[in-house]
Amino acid sequence: MKGLPGGEENAWRAASRYVAGRTRDEALQVAAAQVAKGHGISVDLFGEMSTDPADAARVVDEYLELADLLPEPPADVWLSLDLSHLALDVDPAGAADLVARIAAALPPGRLLQIGAEDTARTDSIRQCVLEVASRGLADRIGATVQANLHRSPGDIDALTAAGVQVRLVKGAYVEPVGAHPYGEPTDIAYLRLAHQLAASGGRWSLATHDGRLREAVLLSVGPTPVEHLLGVRPDVLDDLRTRDIPTRVYIPYGPSWFRYWLRRVAESRGA
Repeated sequence: MKGLPGGEENAWRAASRYVAGRTRDEALQVAAAQVAKGHGISVDLFGEMSTDPADAARVVDEYLELADLLPEPPADVWLSLDLSHLALDVDPAGAADLVARIAAALPPGRLLQIGAEDTARTDSIRQCVLEVASRGLADRIGATVQANLHRSPGDIDALTAAGVQVRLVKGAYVEPVGAHPYGEPTDIAYLRLAHQLAASGGRWSLATHDGRLREAVLLSVGPTPVEHLLGVRPDVLDDLRTRDIPTRVYIPYGPSWFRYWLRRVAESRGA
C-alpha cells in the first residue's frame, strides 16, 4: 500500500471508521466523544507478537501514561491489551509482572481487559491472567473467552472463580483443532456459555455484533453489558443505551493499524 501513489492515505481513510487514530491524542478525542454519548470505552494501543522484552517495557510506559490521560471517573473507562504485545511468547513471567504494573495503576472500578489470541496462546494467557488476579488485582483485570473453543467452559469456571471479569466473544481465529465450526455450533456454544456466566454470578459482558444472538441472551438472562468494536453498528449501541443496557466501545489506536483494518474488511465480506 505504501508503494502505491496515495495508497497509504486511501487505506487510512477506509480504516478510520474502525480505528480511533494513529496517535494517542486522536484516540483520546474519540474516547471523549463516546463517553459523552453515554458509552463505556476500552482503549487499546495496537501491537502484537512482540519478542523483545525491552519493547514490552516501553509499551507499559505508554499504557501508564494513557491511564493518566483518560477521562476521570465516573466515566466508564477501561484499557485493553493483547499479551503478545508484552512479549508473552518469550517471557511469560515478565509479561505477568508488566500486566500487574498496569492493573495496579488503575483507579478502583477500572479494568485492564486482556484480549484473546490464537489457541496456541490460550493456556499462557489464562495463566498470566490468573497469576495477576492472585496478586490482589482480580478487580482490575478482565479476560476474553472465545465461544468457539471446546475448552471455554473450563476456562470460564477458572476465571470466574478467581473473580476475573469475562468478555464473551464468538472467536475470530481459524483453529486447526479444538474448536466448533462457525455458524450454528458456535452460536449454540455461545448461548450455553452465556448462561454459564449468568449462573456464576461473576462480572461478564456480551461482545458480539450478532443481533439475534445478543437479543436471545438478553431475553433469557436479563440486562447484561454489551460491547462493540468502534465503527461497527454504532446505531445498535445507541439503541441499547435507551433500553438501559450498559454498553462499551472498543477503541484501538496507534501506527500499527493496517493488519487490524484488514481483519475488519474480511469480516464485513463474510470471510
